[in-house]
Amino acid sequence: MNNAAPAPVRPGSGQMFDGIAERYDFLNRVLSLGIDQGWRRKTVAALQLSGACRVLDVATGTADLALGIARKLPESQVVGIDPSRKMLAIGTQKVERAGFSDRVHFDTGTVEALPYDDASFDGVTIAFGIRNAVDRAKGLGEMARVTRPGGRLAILELGEPEEGLLRGLARFHIRTVVPAVGGWLSGNREYRYLQSSIAAFPPRAEFRQMMQDVGLINVEATALTFGAANLFVGTAP
Repeated sequence: MNNAAPAPVRPGSGQMFDGIAERYDFLNRVLSLGIDQGWRRKTVAALQLSGACRVLDVATGTADLALGIARKLPESQVVGIDPSRKMLAIGTQKVERAGFSDRVHFDTGTVEALPYDDASFDGVTIAFGIRNAVDRAKGLGEMARVTRPGGRLAILELGEPEEGLLRGLARFHIRTVVPAVGGWLSGNREYRYLQSSIAAFPPRAEFRQMMQDVGLINVEATALTFGAANLFVGTAP
């Protein structure tokens, strides 16, 4: 008989997100006060795509961004990839309800090892996922690798305001309100990880340099909602 204790769940892993998958969308709306949907729309627009195109959404989760891409680009084919099978199951249901099953497809995998050919997508997105990567530089390199020359990579990530009058209030929301309310509503402690992972994420200028270091060009970093989130956009050379 094996009495060994189960292996601990790595913070930010697919297994961790399996534990909060059923309430993930609800918690996102509550904790971001609904602003996250507008951030996603800006991310899709940043791809600057039109017509028939192929887009990869990394760390797609429950497919909010993948669906946003499919709606904004009605001739697109969208591939979403995520390590959490339970999140993908919910995303699949949402895609079916939206009537996009013929244009949105899912794979299981991580950003550090994308199972796609070089230059196989016209654009690549990732929302709230790059900070969970075990190796961010490798993940950035993989996303750049699968983006066609001239295609854009758009990264939406939570952050802590670096300046401005509302910096203290926004930090209080992220560091205190988010983990407390998230833990209370979800019945899990995973949302305490959210605060620590945001605090540990590099400042805008540093992460922008990381994108340039993997070969992306024309890299831009834009603060959204006083810096509560940041939109990073780079072009594959």
